[in-house]
Amino acid sequence: MANREWRKMAKFALVGAMNTGVDFAVFAALVYGLGVPTGLAQPVSYLCGFANSYLWNRNWTFRTGKRADAMELIRFGAVNALSFALATAALLGIEQGIGWNALAAKAASIVVSLGANYLGSRLWVFRSGDKSGEADTV
Repeated sequence: MANREWRKMAKFALVGAMNTGVDFAVFAALVYGLGVPTGLAQPVSYLCGFANSYLWNRNWTFRTGKRADAMELIRFGAVNALSFALATAALLGIEQGIGWNALAAKAASIVVSLGANYLGSRLWVFRSGDKSGEADTV
């Protein structure tokens, strides 16, 4: 794998860590601070991470070199909808089925959605960045 691809993966992982922090913090505040049920806290916290992810991945990780458009945001939304569905199924299945606490189940759910999100973002949402020839600096 080319050095450039490893850098993209490293950037994606760093952005993912930031998204996870945002998602996890909002989720914990809602569930433990405000007593919001996990099924309601999950979409709110995920949406916060989604916004963070789009901005950072578009402008730093994949640098498409073109203006943002509605179709790109729709593709990003579709990839994240799939990731959200996988993460939510894992969260609720682990919490309710296995009996883990909400935060442990949330942590496991994040791992479940990571691969689909990277592949979808890399191969479908931000794919034009590879064709633009822009410098890819860390």
